[in-house]
This record gives sequence, C-alpha cells and structure tokens, in this order.
Amino acid sequence: MQGITIGQYIPGDSIIHKADPRLKIIMTFLTMILLLIIDSFYPLLLSAVFVVTAYLVSGISLRYAIKGLKPVIYIVIFTMILNIFFATGTPLFTLGFITVTKEGLVTSALVSARILLLISAGSLMTYTTTPLVFTVGIEKLMYPLKYLKVPIAEIAMMISIALRFIPTLMEETEKIIKAQAARGADIGTGNIVARTRSFIPVLVPLFISSFKRADDLATAMDARCYNGSEGRTSISELKYGKIDLAIFMVYILFVAAALVLQYVL
Repeated sequence: MQGITIGQYIPGDSIIHKADPRLKIIMTFLTMILLLIIDSFYPLLLSAVFVVTAYLVSGISLRYAIKGLKPVIYIVIFTMILNIFFATGTPLFTLGFITVTKEGLVTSALVSARILLLISAGSLMTYTTTPLVFTVGIEKLMYPLKYLKVPIAEIAMMISIALRFIPTLMEETEKIIKAQAARGADIGTGNIVARTRSFIPVLVPLFISSFKRADDLATAMDARCYNGSEGRTSISELKYGKIDLAIFMVYILFVAAALVLQYVL
C-alpha cells in the first residue's frame, strides 16, 4: 500500500510544474489515447523515452515513479500470463497442454508496456499539479458545458477530491492492516481464498473510516458555504504563456513522430 503515489502532489519549480494545468490535462488525455492506439514496438519505445524525459525535466525521481507502479505489477503479470499462454500464433514451445507462441510473447510485452506508460503519464500530471490548480483547470476546460446547465464546478471538485483521496485511502488501509496485525490477525497469507477472507476485517473499518472522512469533508464544505460555482471566484487565474507554447510544440512533434512510426514506417 505504501507504493501508491498517484494523486499526490510533489512540490517543484520545473517548467512542467509551471505549465498551465489545462495543457497538462489535455496532453495527458491525448497521451492515453495515443497509447491505446499504437500497438508496435518503436512507437511505444518513443513514448517511453518521452515519458521518462518528462519525469527528468520535472525533477521527480524515477525511483519514486517506479514506486508508484508497484501496485499495478500484479495486473501486469496477470495480463502477461493471459497473452503468453492463451494467444494464438507461431508455437515456440509447449508446457503441458499450453502452447507458448511468438505472438503471445510480443503481445504481452506491448500490453504490459502500455499499462505501465498509462499509469506513469497519469501520475506525472498529479505529481506536478496542486489540487486547487487542477480543479480550476478541469473547470475551465469544461466551461462550454455550462451553457448546457452541466454543473461543471461540482464535477471538477468531485474529480479532484477522488484523485487526492487515493493516497489518503491507501494510508488508512495501511494503518488498519498494521492495527489488525498487532491484534493477532493473519492478513495476506495462505491461498487466494484465505487471503480474501483475511481482508474482511480490514474492509469493514476501511469503509466506516471512508464514510466518516466523506461526512467530515461535507460538513467542512457546508461550514464554508460551498455551493458550487455560484458567486464563487478563483484565486488561480490561468493564462497560457511561452512555456506552455514550447511544451505544446514539443508534444506535437512527439505525437507526430509516434504516429509516423505506427502507420508509415
């Protein structure tokens, strides 16, 4: 649980920290779409280089970024197993009744890389954007929906709270697990069924704690007379600058190169 880092903000003074949140949100969204589109080695390699470079420019440790990937390792392993053992194609060798194919190995590697890059790209946005600025950015991007009577302020606030609640929830889970272990509970050992049952004493207090936190948050918002966007202004005024233009131009070059590698070469 300590490996959950998505949703946390890491203070910094890099150009990525200073970039307009609207630009970062758009770039993250487009990057995720791009990663779902491309399905060959070289575009994914270019994407990996781009994401790693972005982390280096932001000043965020790659070790910290890798730490944030630990919670999805089991998903990656499960996906790899499915693709390796059950994909059809050119047989390489046989393990009992299971045939491992060349296409299965390639697909498992590409899908695993795609998952890791998706998580890394999404995490970088939260690492470099404060909750307040992130909320304002979402609200500004959704502003046209206001004319359709869509409650954009409330939606932006919900998204921001949900993202920032992830590390809090994981920290609370870690505390409950340690508390239950101190009382003699055997958590996380045995077969799958035993492990699932052992987490029941964790889930119940976790749900209770989560509802209590949500109730406390609602009370605090009511006490501050929060009523969405009605009569409310923001301390953060967003304006696109030269840094944003430079970042966007570099990003366009990256997307163009990835698409060329995918569909032309």
